[in-house]
Amino acid sequence: MAIHLTKESKVLVQGMTGGQGMRHTRRMLAAGTNVVGGVNPRKAGQTVDFDGRAVPVFGSVADGIRSTGADVTVVFVPPAFAEAAVTEAADARIPLAVVITEGIPVHDTVAFTAYARRNGTRIIGPNCPGLITPGQSNAGIIPADIAKPGPIGLVSKSGTLTYQLMYELRDTGFSTCVGIGGDPVVGTSHIDCLAAFQDDPDTELVVLIGEIGGDAEERAAAYIHDHVTKPVVGYIAGFTAPEGRTMGHAGAIVSGSSGTARAKQEALEAAGVRVGRTPTETARLVLDALGAG
Repeated sequence: MAIHLTKESKVLVQGMTGGQGMRHTRRMLAAGTNVVGGVNPRKAGQTVDFDGRAVPVFGSVADGIRSTGADVTVVFVPPAFAEAAVTEAADARIPLAVVITEGIPVHDTVAFTAYARRNGTRIIGPNCPGLITPGQSNAGIIPADIAKPGPIGLVSKSGTLTYQLMYELRDTGFSTCVGIGGDPVVGTSHIDCLAAFQDDPDTELVVLIGEIGGDAEERAAAYIHDHVTKPVVGYIAGFTAPEGRTMGHAGAIVSGSSGTARAKQEALEAAGVRVGRTPTETARLVLDALGAG
């Protein structure tokens, strides 16, 4: 089992014929992802060869869905065109849109996440690495060779820390790893993933990676306290960050005690979450909780 992405998922790539789209489509295919097409109105009807596999290009997401039954799209388009691309995907009622693009204006993200929600399309991102179900499918830019299938579910604001925890726990493995993105507005939250992992029979433990800024982790802690029965291990990036500065992700802004790593750690620990101070310590806590330490 997994959340949001399985071997049955049929994936379109918006922006597949661009440089980043080509590179990462090739990597997704190598990971076993069922990429069924790309989307580029100017190249509709063409095919692109990826190491002997011809992938068709469609003029729109709707055309791609009609021809292939696609249920996932991965968005590799420049920031200026991201809102239009996601709106097109939502108009086509695709169930899942994974928005890799960074640098999208916040007002654009607010508009397309609200629009997608009304149309029944789940957004992951923007400014995210995507998600991977090891051994089944990979939608985005997460390296596929650093983890195997296993019992851990992972949800993270940070792409880099997603990769690091996957590597630290590579011998144990993951059900699904979801990089939700670190912008101030994202389409899928920690809570959304916690709920899905709670319902997934093959996820035994959840790793939650947060970072300074905002109150997403505090809200996740309240949800864990009330709704999650599986063990959760946390890590918060930014214990040494100075107050009042933007650090890294656009959402990582600390003001006073609000949004600090300490405040988030205390909220999570009050909900029964064990919180590591480093990724390596966090991995040890995971192994201890699974009885594999």
